[in-house]
Amino acid sequence: MAQNPQASQQQDLLVSAGLLRKIDKLRERNIGKHLVVVGDQSSGKSSLLESLTGIPFPRDVELCTRYATQITQRRDDVSRVEVSIIPGPNATDAHKRHLEGYVTRPLSPEAFRATFPAILHEVNARMGIRMRSSSDSGYASDEFASEADYTSDDTLNRPQTPATASTASQGGSVFSEDVLKIEICGPSVDYLTVIDVPGIFRTPTEGITTKEDMIMVRNMVRWYIQDSRTVILAVLPSNIDVSTQEILTLAEEYDKNGERTLGILTKPDLVTEPSTKAAVCNIVRGKKKQLTLGYYIVRSRGADQDDAGFKHREDLFKQEPWSSLPPERVGVKALKARLAELLGHMARREFPKLRKDINEMLQVAERERNGLGPSRKDEHEQRRFLSGIAGRFQDRVRQALEAQYAGDSAFEQSIALRLVTQVVNLADAFSEDFHDQAVLRRFEAIDDNAEEKVAAAKDHGAQTTSISANNSILAFAQDIDPEDYPELDNIISHDYEVAEPEDGITDWIGGLYARSRGMDLGTFSSAVWAGAWKEQSSKWPSMSRAFMSKVIVAIHRFITAALHDVCLDPGVRDELWSAILDELLRRYEAGMTAADFLVSAERDAKPYTLDHHFNQGRQRSRGARIAGHLKPLSVEHASSGQRLVTVSQVRSATEKKSNIEDVVEKLHDDLGAYYDIARKRFVDNLLNQAVNYRLLFGPSTPLGVLSQEWVIGLRADQLDAIAGESPSVREHRERLARKIVDLTAAKDILRQ
Repeated sequence: MAQNPQASQQQDLLVSAGLLRKIDKLRERNIGKHLVVVGDQSSGKSSLLESLTGIPFPRDVELCTRYATQITQRRDDVSRVEVSIIPGPNATDAHKRHLEGYVTRPLSPEAFRATFPAILHEVNARMGIRMRSSSDSGYASDEFASEADYTSDDTLNRPQTPATASTASQGGSVFSEDVLKIEICGPSVDYLTVIDVPGIFRTPTEGITTKEDMIMVRNMVRWYIQDSRTVILAVLPSNIDVSTQEILTLAEEYDKNGERTLGILTKPDLVTEPSTKAAVCNIVRGKKKQLTLGYYIVRSRGADQDDAGFKHREDLFKQEPWSSLPPERVGVKALKARLAELLGHMARREFPKLRKDINEMLQVAERERNGLGPSRKDEHEQRRFLSGIAGRFQDRVRQALEAQYAGDSAFEQSIALRLVTQVVNLADAFSEDFHDQAVLRRFEAIDDNAEEKVAAAKDHGAQTTSISANNSILAFAQDIDPEDYPELDNIISHDYEVAEPEDGITDWIGGLYARSRGMDLGTFSSAVWAGAWKEQSSKWPSMSRAFMSKVIVAIHRFITAALHDVCLDPGVRDELWSAILDELLRRYEAGMTAADFLVSAERDAKPYTLDHHFNQGRQRSRGARIAGHLKPLSVEHASSGQRLVTVSQVRSATEKKSNIEDVVEKLHDDLGAYYDIARKRFVDNLLNQAVNYRLLFGPSTPLGVLSQEWVIGLRADQLDAIAGESPSVREHRERLARKIVDLTAAKDILRQ
């Protein structure tokens, strides 16, 4: 039994209903545009839309379309029409809430037709469209429209995404990227969704349209037809040469094979010449200007046609030559059936690819959003954001001070983060250098085995130098160019060269004593002592400042590297750096001041010590000196092998010295013993008090400036200055958030 063609067609429509509902939901999420009506001005687009949807578009120029209109039809038990606004992809949250607040109560089809002009007035006002008086022009609704602020370069092959609405100088927007949605439901309504795109025009009209408007409309058309999932409904008047229609050229740019472009010929009643009618029929039959999807011919309401005439408008196709055309290519009913079929076919074909595309777009959008960091639009979010940065920074500080580098790639990638290792290496090198070079003049070696000790010291120094040369972290810490740190210019030292100690210390002490001796009997005054001590320690200030400078630079480098590691936003990082720099410099200065104080405490005070090693040291030196005088006089004991001297020889060795010689030797030995104790004490104090306490581990070190407590103490204006987002970043974040919401919803829709 043959199946009724009408029943088969209706079944095809119902089979596609689920897919069409998905298409509608995806479109509400700005995903996919599957049926777009495009064409020139006065091509009959508005009349065609009325025939397809039953909506009588008004002809008042004041209500002409300044945005895309989405008309959705779906099957339902209750006949009703609902109107809402879909915010454009770039709408702000405030504008989005404002638009989403506009939803009409369900209207009967009759009530909707009667109130449609008033609804358009409300929609335009809600979108912020600047209205123009109908007295300004007699344009019909097709003649002037646009959606948003597109690129003005008409030569682009691929139009840019709409960004913002074009704003007129008189106030309000001339164009909007928001979309008017009209949803028509009823028990006999066919599933169909079309988007009306304003008609292309080539000549601006003074006082109404401009060249920029013309370019915007053309680029808007490009924007809607570029999607591979869009069926292009190219509306072409039958009474104009089809080959001259720009819309076919535009469609061919994005649909090279013509697989999704459907030609719709309108206004056949205006074709009067038999030859012209034959030419139109040949186009419908695919014999001229071929399209893969072919052409349909329809007749819509005429300018003066009433409802009664509207019902019989297609009686024209019962006449020759139109009656000879294939019935499936003629009339609105056939066109609607074909459109539903196309949508179902495209949905089945494109949905698998769409799923893949949505996943990829979602991943890209999420990566981009994550790259912006968390939202920082208000004080609460800004404080939480900065607290997170400060917390991560202090974690880095703790790891760096405890040398917990293992398993963290950041410490593998940056030597600057290995702070405590740098400081320990610097301290070891400083201790060695201070031992060898901090004295102005070398003390005499007067031990019995002095030569062996000097040789051993030289070997140790050579070994230390070799180790230092192969220590990459120490080399990095010592590699300082003051010009790299102009902010530290007034704090750190610029002199890292140390002169070798001089010889001739006894002659120098003798001269010092000779210039300062008083009427004393074989002793030296405290002034001589203090002067000698001060000169012997004269390199301490410069050497300690050089060491402290290296430590401060190591800390400065660490803070810079750690800040880069925990704060990815360069703008926030720069603002943070500016906010903490003054306090950092103050704390560096405090560390350097502590070092200077320790130097002053050692050099400027009267030399004194309770350390028993002082007396042991000077007595050892004096004993060694006497032993050195007696050694040439000693004889070797035959049985024991020891060298022996007589008592008289000992007495003679100590009796034959002059007063000055004796004083110089005593001053040398006392100064040497005291210097050794003071040097060790100073090095330890410098490391513990100036470095460890002031710069690394104490309560007020530079490493503690960027902390969560500091963030809590910031005022609202300071927070905003540091962490507040620029308007462009905030807008970009909002766009990404909306895009992610839409793409996530689209994934859910496709899984249904």
